[in-house]
Amino acid sequence: MHAVKKVNGPILWANTHLLFWLSLVPFATAWMGENHFAARPVAPYGVVLLMAGLAYYLLSQCLIHYHPEGSLLATAVGSDFKGKLSIGIYAAAILLSFANRWAGFGLYWVVALIWLVPDRRIERVLAGPAGGGQ
Repeated sequence: MHAVKKVNGPILWANTHLLFWLSLVPFATAWMGENHFAARPVAPYGVVLLMAGLAYYLLSQCLIHYHPEGSLLATAVGSDFKGKLSIGIYAAAILLSFANRWAGFGLYWVVALIWLVPDRRIERVLAGPAGGGQ
């Protein structure tokens, strides 16, 4: 959020949309745990994760489009390969969970491991070429 200079109504709605999906994670996780990772709750857990990923992507795109072309935010986010890859893996995991619940659940872990590696894009852009900030 350090790179964000201004917001508007659609950005606030996109943020609320993301917060809604994130608020469902504890319920989906509890349902999955209570049913011993059966296929039926593993797939909806993935749907919640997928929708949160899509909501995050929507929020980032709203922010980028509201700021001027070539802004620090647009430069920092770039093509958002990790975000798009995560959405694809979540979609595959949902489908796979019906055939093999553990394989689907394993793909959820793959996404978590992808994001475990810190993403320093915004920090590098804010630091600038001399490391002095904006």
